This record gives sequence, structure tokens and C-alpha cells, in this order.
Amino acid sequence: MPKDVKNRPNPMWGGRFAGGPAAIMRRINASIDFDKRLYAEDIAGSQAHCAMLVAQEILSPEDGAAIAEGLEQIRGEIDSGSFIFRDEHEDIHLNIEARLAELIGPAAGRLHTARSRNDQVATDFRLWVRNAIDRIDVALRELQSALIDQAEAYADWVMPGFTHLQIAQPVTLGHHLLAYVEMAGRDRGRFADCRRRLNECPLGAAALAGTAFPIDRDRTAAALGFDRPAGNSIDAVSDRDFAIEFLAAGALAGTHLSRFAEEIVIWSSEAFGFIKLSDAFTTGSSIMPQKRNPDAAELVRAKTGLLNGALIALLTVMKGLPLAYQKDMQQDKVPVFDASDALELGLAATTGLVRDMRPDRERLREMAARGFSTATDLADWLACALGLPFRQAHHITGEIVKRAEARGCTLADLPLAELQAIEPAITDAVYQVLDVERSVASRASYGGTAPSRVREAVAAARRKYLG
Repeated sequence: MPKDVKNRPNPMWGGRFAGGPAAIMRRINASIDFDKRLYAEDIAGSQAHCAMLVAQEILSPEDGAAIAEGLEQIRGEIDSGSFIFRDEHEDIHLNIEARLAELIGPAAGRLHTARSRNDQVATDFRLWVRNAIDRIDVALRELQSALIDQAEAYADWVMPGFTHLQIAQPVTLGHHLLAYVEMAGRDRGRFADCRRRLNECPLGAAALAGTAFPIDRDRTAAALGFDRPAGNSIDAVSDRDFAIEFLAAGALAGTHLSRFAEEIVIWSSEAFGFIKLSDAFTTGSSIMPQKRNPDAAELVRAKTGLLNGALIALLTVMKGLPLAYQKDMQQDKVPVFDASDALELGLAATTGLVRDMRPDRERLREMAARGFSTATDLADWLACALGLPFRQAHHITGEIVKRAEARGCTLADLPLAELQAIEPAITDAVYQVLDVERSVASRASYGGTAPSRVREAVAAARRKYLG
């Protein structure tokens, strides 16, 4: 870099300025360190814009061909890692334009006809977020596929269901895993909604007011895969709702991953012993040689903080901005890039955890029988078989639980005489509902935990989410 470069005005916008920015201004103004990730989208937008300018006879075919060839060369240089990004060019747009000028001369300056960096970056950013959504949808689908496979394998494995982290009722492991399939399905729906709303093209809005050149915005929108041009030029350059929606969907998806990760941490602990993880998704201790730590799950759980923080960061940037574009909006990309990276990594790790975990059937069944987990089955039996009002049946069941607790036994082990001492009409038929396998089999209402329903739900999930 020439020694006096810091004293020169920027050649892209410096006609109004006699001198260059201060060093600190150059540092705070530059975004190339992070927005270079937009290079593929920036080049695609420029190619579409160039083709439209030629078609509208705003740009000569010769200049258009030179620009198109130059852009392809620049793409190759960036792909190969030979491109030199320069801070003095501030951002990805000016870096590419400066290199284009080196390659083809003054004709490069014609590419910026009828556009501004404002509509250029808004277009690039929408394209990037759209691509990120497509990648995330694939990753969510892979997670669902792993969960569905495991749910099918463990459709009739009995485990304790919890409320308040207390044993509540027996459920099947397959049913439990399918709950996360539904969460991921809603996540995919939110990202799809975000994608649908963002798919309007800002290109041609120029700085904020549109342009006097006879451009064809429908052409550029179609070339870039957008549904239509954005309808208001001011909104087109100043809107970041799509990025906020993306972050909101990401934060909620991250919350779902964190809930599952927390269960993996709990389930793999010695106290629970529900599952084992292999060496592939655990680490050891530097001082305690016996340890196997579920670090992959813990790190997935932690990344939720980054996802939540990214959402709040961008909401805070945008909350006080008047129309139209403000330089504050340069800070929109860092949280989006960071959140996307964290979510994609978290999804891949969680999918790996799902496929890696090995449940302990006997331990799950043993724990399912604890905590008087079939008490609700007993209350239901009293209401059904004896015709008691459910509230009365609930009260009687509570008395029976208290007696079993005092004797230190399960409900199934409580002698019939003890049951009849509380409710004389009880018969030995009651023992048919106090077994955990029979309990889960009886929960055959739609969406219930019965193995028959779980297998139906597995087939339905394959059709709905993987078909």
C-alpha cells in the first residue's frame, strides 16, 4: 500500500472529499473482514444487473461482456484463495469493483449504473440468508430423519415420562423422540415462512428513491430467483425484518436443540444411566481418568446463548433507525453469520448424538416403574371399572399411593387386602393396569404413547417430513 493511501479520498466515493478518513475512521468504517462472505451473492447480483443493463441498452454489449468475464475471473480468484481483500476498499462491493477495474479498465465503472451500494447489499444479504435457510432446512430434515429412525427402533421401549423432572407416567422412548421431530417440523415451517417473505428483490431501488434509468426490475428479480421486485424503494433498502426473522427462527430452533442436549446430559449421567455415548461424542478429563463427559451436548446447549444474543443484538441495532438506510445497518451481518454458523454446527452435532446414543432398555424400564408412575392408570380404572367420579377416584388413588409409600413397595406389589382397606370394591383385576407395559399400551388415543400409535406416528412423520 502506498504510504499516503490513508490521506487519499476513497476513489469510489471520494469526489466530494479533499482528504481521506482518519485511521480510526477507516477501521470503524470497513466491513470487509466479515462481509467478504457475501462475495458469491455479490457477484451473482452484479451479473444479473449487468445482463439487465445490456438488455435495456443502458450498457453496450461489449462492456457487458467484459464485465461478465471479469466477474467470473474474480469469482475464481476468491474461490481459489488468491484474491487480496483490501481494507481501504471498505467492503466486498468496492473490493470486487476495484479488482474489476484492474482487470477491464474504465468499463468497470459502468456496472454501478442505476444501482447503489444500498440496494446492492440488501440484495446480497437476502440472497445469503435465503441460501442459509436452504442449508438449515436440509440439516433440520437430517435431524428429523435420525430421530424418526430411532423412534421406530425404540417404539415399544418403556421409559419414565417426567413433569417437573419428577417421574409422572410411563411413556415409550419412541414417543419421546418424536416430540423433537414435531419441534423440528415447526422450526422448518418458521424458516420457510421467513424465506417466503424475504424473497423480494431490492435491486433497482438504488439509494432509496429508485432510478431514472429505464431498468427492468422484474428481469433482475427473476434472474436471481426472487418472486418479485420489492414494492417500495425506501423499504427495500432499509428493511432488515428478514434477518431478524431468520434470527428469531434460529433462536427458537436453538432452544429446541438445547432442550434435547440437556436431556442427553441428564440421561447419560451415572445417576440416570438411560443412555451411553461413544468416544465419538464425548471427551475425557485431564485429571480424572474415569470420566466420560457429554461435551458435544453441552456445547450445543451453550450455543443457544449465542443465538439468543444475535437476535437481541440486531433488534437493538434496528429499533431506533429512521428511514432509509443508516450505517448502523452494516452491523446486521455479524450476528446473522455467527448465528447461522452456530445453528448449522449445533444441528450437525445433535444429529450425530441422536444416531450415536445407545439406550439401556432394562434401566429405562426399571425407572419407568418407579415413583408410582401407574397411579393415573389406577385412578382411570377406578373411574371406569367402578364408575366412580374421577375426582373421587383421584382421591382414593392418593390414599393408596400413601400406603404403598409407607410400605416401601410399588402399587403393583401392594396386596389386594391393602387396596380393599381403602376401597372395598377393588378387585384383583386392578393389577392388569398397574404394569408399565400395559400402561403405555393403553394410551392409544391419537398422539398417545402406545407402541401402536408410535409406529403410526413414525410412518406419518416419514410421509410429512421426509417424503
